[in-house]
Amino acid sequence: MDFTFTEEQQAAVEAAKAVFSGVAPDAVPSPALSRGAVAEEFDRPLWAKLAESDLLSLVIDPQHGGAGLDPIALCLVLREAAKVLARVPLLESSAVAMTLQRYGDAELARDLLPAAGRGELVFTVGANGRTGHDPAELAVTARQESADSGRSGGSDRSGDWVLDGVQTGVPWAQNADRIAVPAHTGEGHAVLALVPRTHTGITLAEQISTSGERFAEVHLDSVHIEARAVITAEGAWAWLRDLLTTGTCALALGLGERVLAMTSQYTGKREQFGFPVATFQAVAVQAADRYIDLRAMEATLWQAAWRISTGAGGALPVTGDVAVAKIWAADGVRRVVQTAQHLHGGFGADTDYPLHRYHAWAKQLELSLGPAAAHEETLGDLLAAHPLG
Repeated sequence: MDFTFTEEQQAAVEAAKAVFSGVAPDAVPSPALSRGAVAEEFDRPLWAKLAESDLLSLVIDPQHGGAGLDPIALCLVLREAAKVLARVPLLESSAVAMTLQRYGDAELARDLLPAAGRGELVFTVGANGRTGHDPAELAVTARQESADSGRSGGSDRSGDWVLDGVQTGVPWAQNADRIAVPAHTGEGHAVLALVPRTHTGITLAEQISTSGERFAEVHLDSVHIEARAVITAEGAWAWLRDLLTTGTCALALGLGERVLAMTSQYTGKREQFGFPVATFQAVAVQAADRYIDLRAMEATLWQAAWRISTGAGGALPVTGDVAVAKIWAADGVRRVVQTAQHLHGGFGADTDYPLHRYHAWAKQLELSLGPAAAHEETLGDLLAAHPLG
């Protein structure tokens, strides 16, 4: 398999590096020292810079003003974003935009996607369900009103969908314009509703992520959504979930690479017995093990991103490759930050030094969209259903 990136993908990386070069990981209060969220919303100035650099329209089709690149390009940019702990919903907004243009109503895509590419409209998604452990679509019910069920008062809502339920841990929901909500019908079919944040029947309960960001528990009480804003195509939610999971792996890889670089710099300067501690065999072996983790995270990430981008077949469905990538990302990023804390000694816990922030973000990424154990179970079910050989 050839993992060589195209010129367009490499150009996206260079643009991302230029934008993120001015981002300070400690630009907001430390999550360790904050009672609530570290900030009221995401980094709007950075969001504007991403829009100016055409990185928000990177994966949007040219007919909607974008570059039309693939999930691999998005993962490359996410990798750079995580190195500086960029506080923006780049993954969520881009993934929902790609799902809308791939599976959604063409008219709605024309209405929303140009504004999303300019940074004027922000998407987020409820992917954690009610508890964070069960399938997200089971947390919300969706039923479509029949043609003769228009409500009184002269407003015919026939054909609308009605949503009831809860999605927990929705990133930056208070600041998004549309929330993508997976739901299930009475027949067990999964649909995806693009719900305006201020819509009647929506209430948001404040939540704080492990990384200190402002999340929300989204309650939906008889929320009526027009039919064109509900994506009913088979496989739409599964595709979005796989894309979100793969993007999370890209974030974990970028974060892990930055943390290992910080550790290398520190142990190269810190001396004991007159020698840099990086020259000690025990230190070098631990760092080498974490480097191997990162390379495994990278290989499995690009395998999953390639399958999603190309639709290529394999011995297992694409979800199998995504599960393998998330297993490595979840366990790998945890081992990288734990080793970094150990090799930094007490200095790593100093809240004036950014390493503790990376640790908090790593824990958030490790558990987002399922820890390694959950994806091991998914992989086992897939192997049982699709025996190899």
